Order: sequence, then structure tokens, then C-alpha cells
Amino acid sequence: MPIALVDYEGAMDALDGIIERRERIYVSAAAVHVVMVSRHDSATRAALREALVVPDGRPLVWALNLLGSGLEDRVYGPELMTRYCRRAAERRHRVWLYGGATPAALAELERELVARFPGIVIAGGHSPPHRLLTEEEQVALAERINADAPDVVWVGIGAPKQELWMAQMRPLLEAPVLAGVGAAFDFIAHRKRQAPAWMQRRGLEWLFRLSQDPVRLAPRYLRYNPAFVAAFARQYISERVRGR
Repeated sequence: MPIALVDYEGAMDALDGIIERRERIYVSAAAVHVVMVSRHDSATRAALREALVVPDGRPLVWALNLLGSGLEDRVYGPELMTRYCRRAAERRHRVWLYGGATPAALAELERELVARFPGIVIAGGHSPPHRLLTEEEQVALAERINADAPDVVWVGIGAPKQELWMAQMRPLLEAPVLAGVGAAFDFIAHRKRQAPAWMQRRGLEWLFRLSQDPVRLAPRYLRYNPAFVAAFARQYISERVRGR
């Protein structure tokens, strides 16, 4: 899986350039989960291969560094959204919000962004139904977003759902940047607690989130975390052998 070897500043500078040139891309802040899903789900794999994938998960950064990348930090989706919304307010980039558990949750996020980043231009937003959109709904949504003329569409509907959505909608949308940032909407709006900084630094964010939502997350972590370790070990050994 190709992953961009960038830090926050590099990622944000890249977004600025894309907006200035009016190119069209989509960004995935990827953790171990979505990378591992892509190994057996062809649609997710295809979506990620067309995206600018940045390393959201600390274990991904450790793995990349063992392969020689020299990254100093991850590009965490909620932090990327926070930092770039600050820059967007300064540069008058227009942002659009797609996600939120309910319309009320999306309204909370909008209020928080306006309070934290005076001058931010929120061009529009939508809290989608918890199901796949019909083709007619996709077309209507694209027309609505295009009419609002955003520069960045933040997508917070969880991975890999957001990657599949961005891959489907990218041809229909004129906004230069679509960016999938996972649980960022809930974290920024203070609807969910983030792991303490010390747990994030040590790659234990998954353990904190598991304690908050064990029924939903236990099967995911029990399946994908060991599989990631095993898959990376095979790649690491293979590359060491080839490098001799």
C-alpha cells in the first residue's frame, strides 16, 4: 500500500497547492484497520490506491521507519483537520462537512469550528443516513456540494466507508480536496473522548478506544492487529533479505 512520507506541514502544503492549481484528489488518513481491510477487500484496496494516503496510525509510522522512512510523527486525521481548518480560516478556503452521527451532532461540530477558528467559511454540510446512498441521492448530493463551491470536503463517516464514498464521489465533485478523517468530527465536537497524549505517543490509542466501545471494536482489533504484525514481519524480513 503506497503511503505518503509526509508530516503535518508537508500534507497541508500539498493541500494548499492542490487547491491553488484546482486539481482534484482525495486524502485518506489511514490507520492499521483500513490498510488491513484493503488486503482482502478489492474495493477498499482500489480506493486507497487512488488516494493520497497519509499515515494516521502510530504503528504505521513505526513500520515505515523500520523500512527506512525516517518519519518523526504521524498525520493523525483529527489533528490534520484541526490544523488545516485553522489555515483555511486564515486563507479563506471554503470547507464542507460530510458526516456526523446526526444533524444535531453536525451542528455541534460547526459551532465548535466557528468558535475555535474565527473567520472560517463553512460552505455547507450534511449528516448522511446510515446506509448506502442511492445513485439518485449521490447525484443530488454532488449537485448540492458543487453549488456550495467548497475547496475542501471533510468526510467523517469512518473507514473504510469514507474511502469508498470518496472514490465514488470524486468524479462528481468539483472541490479540489476530499479528506477522510475518521472519528475527527466526534473528537473535535467533544462528543467522544480521545486517548490521552501519552497513550497516543506509545501507540496505545487502540486500547483506549477498545475500552470505550468493546463490543464494536474488539472483533476488529483481535483480527487486524495480529494480522498487521504478521504481514509487516514478512515484508520486513523479505526486504532485509533482498537488501543483502
